Amino acid sequence: MSSPTLLTMFRCVLRRDLVLALRRRSDVLSTLFFFIIVISLFPLGVGPEMSLLRAMGPGVVWVAALLASMLSLGRLFSNDYRDGTLEQMLLTPQPLPLLVFGKVIAHWLVSGVPLVLIAPLLGMQFGLPADALLVLVGSLLLGTPVLSMIGAVGAALTLGLRGGGVLVSLLVLPLYIPVLIFGAGAVEAHISGLGAQAHLSLLGAFLVLSLLFAPWATAAALRISME
Repeated sequence: MSSPTLLTMFRCVLRRDLVLALRRRSDVLSTLFFFIIVISLFPLGVGPEMSLLRAMGPGVVWVAALLASMLSLGRLFSNDYRDGTLEQMLLTPQPLPLLVFGKVIAHWLVSGVPLVLIAPLLGMQFGLPADALLVLVGSLLLGTPVLSMIGAVGAALTLGLRGGGVLVSLLVLPLYIPVLIFGAGAVEAHISGLGAQAHLSLLGAFLVLSLLFAPWATAAALRISME
């Protein structure tokens, strides 16, 4: 099987999921609005103390991004499962991890990238300086794909189960915690003058590992769920 054939299949899956996401804009906007509302409520509840807001800002943004990512996991495979597309994907001669990778990348483009783009505006509510906002964007660019990759494994394992939304949260939340710690810690370390390079390097390592192993684990979980 030639590489162009695999690349074409990947592009088809990616394009299909992006087109379907654009047709269901309400699902994409609901995730984005949830992210905005959660972050915007904290300054209102905590008060105008700028030093306190600046200290808690990176953690608040990252927790909101984590929750928003979990909110969108249920749509990753459920629609394809209901209309039979997922079963056809399992029967194709193309490698299933490649198809899964295309779906996860599409999921990140429609649910993770908007969060990254709007995070600097929301971070200004906490009085974060411009250089800290750049570090925040960098940590989200490295960390949100990891959230999508890990979440895809949990979504595949709970596919078709009653109460799958609660189960997937219980499965992936412990795995999300290291990403949350190093993502928020990168901004905090930069603000304190310690430098964010170590935290960003660890996030980059998480990203590489998730890109290597998560598609295979998700494909195996899908086969188990469809049996």
